[in-house]
Amino acid sequence: MSWYDSAWVPLLNPTNVLDYFCERSNPFYDHTCNNQIIKSQRLSQEQLNNMTGIEFILLHVQEPILYVIRKQHRFSPTNVTPLADYYIVNGVVHLAPDLYSVINSRLLNTVSSLQSAFDEAMSYSRYHPSKGYSWEFSEKEEPEKKESADKKKKEEPSSFFQRQRVDNLLGELAKKFPPKVVQPAHPEVKEEPVKQEAVVKQEIKQEKPDDKANNIKPPPEKRAKLTR
Repeated sequence: MSWYDSAWVPLLNPTNVLDYFCERSNPFYDHTCNNQIIKSQRLSQEQLNNMTGIEFILLHVQEPILYVIRKQHRFSPTNVTPLADYYIVNGVVHLAPDLYSVINSRLLNTVSSLQSAFDEAMSYSRYHPSKGYSWEFSEKEEPEKKESADKKKKEEPSSFFQRQRVDNLLGELAKKFPPKVVQPAHPEVKEEPVKQEAVVKQEIKQEKPDDKANNIKPPPEKRAKLTR
């Protein structure tokens, strides 16, 4: 089970995270605790040390995303007994598990992984009456399984909290280390010499019609044959 309030998430900081946890809509919050009494009487948080009973304190801070809240029972100003821890990650409140639950979960995951490894190893074992037991591994990878695994791996979009925090960090870095503006150098324009095209004059020889007429020879004259 988890809880969060989207209106508080962009504004969380060490000074107001305890007030965020003490919202009435938070199912992890105990409305009979000393924090609620101080809140209704508008007293300071320092008065918790002089009271007895259940109270919530801010135990650990790792800005800008992690806060740890502890629920404890106070018997005296110096004697307290921890009851539960809650961690807030990106504005989402979770109940921290106890040591027994952590060890039990790790052991179950280990046993499950070992069982799946043994099952897969048994699938590769083969038995022959004359040869006995042997191993048969297939080197061919199934492309369909790879495609389905690639489809499942999708990048999750960043939240508004993450984008706002990153923008603030980038803005502070830009103020401390302003980027240097480098003016681009103007390239020198080289004038290419204009190539003078050589004009080639083609002389066209025109033959005169008179010369052709003079060069034509007349056909030979026909002599009359003498008959006897």
